Amino acid sequence: MEEKMATAVLVNSDLPYGHILCHEKWRTSSLLQGLKGVKILFEKELGVADFHLPSKTRLLYVSECDIIAGNSYKRKLVRYRNASSSFQELVLVERTRLSEQYFSALQRFVVFDLGLSLLPVSGPTEASQLITQIVHGEGRENPFRRKTSGRLLDSVTLTLIQQIPGVGRIKALTLMHNFPSLKEISNASPAELEAVVGEGSAQQIHSFFHVNFITGT
Repeated sequence: MEEKMATAVLVNSDLPYGHILCHEKWRTSSLLQGLKGVKILFEKELGVADFHLPSKTRLLYVSECDIIAGNSYKRKLVRYRNASSSFQELVLVERTRLSEQYFSALQRFVVFDLGLSLLPVSGPTEASQLITQIVHGEGRENPFRRKTSGRLLDSVTLTLIQQIPGVGRIKALTLMHNFPSLKEISNASPAELEAVVGEGSAQQIHSFFHVNFITGT
């Protein structure tokens, strides 16, 4: 009982500088071998998340093998989103030559359907570098700290919005200023979008989400 209570406290607390809480299954992975100057604590009871990081950040890792194996990882993503938590939730996805054909659909599912933040990585080495950046950014200018987390995530959002035909950087920034999330943009009516970016662009944006994303055409 005391051990379970200690685990619950650790899992739900904000980790100290330089530490991560890692699911036991990753103990021998190459991802952990690439971490630099990080104190790793292993735990079996992390729920759906794979890692807990400083600044109340949780991370779920979707590997190339997960993507190619089928859609079972999507159920895990839904559980991850539904888990009640005060943590900032990130999803790292391996975007490789083999998984590239599935990436767009996965990106839409994670970002637009679930409303989670997705960051693509080429593999364990890049993932290790990103995790190290998050951990050692604490105490300096950590781009994932809650007060400044928007900086890197806004950059990802900006890139995604600019994938919409006819939407450049200026219009993308305007949309981000007027709508709090990608989900809000995708759910906006043509009239709401027109008030922000004009009639022509509003129709393009609305069609992009409701034709490409909803019907999958």
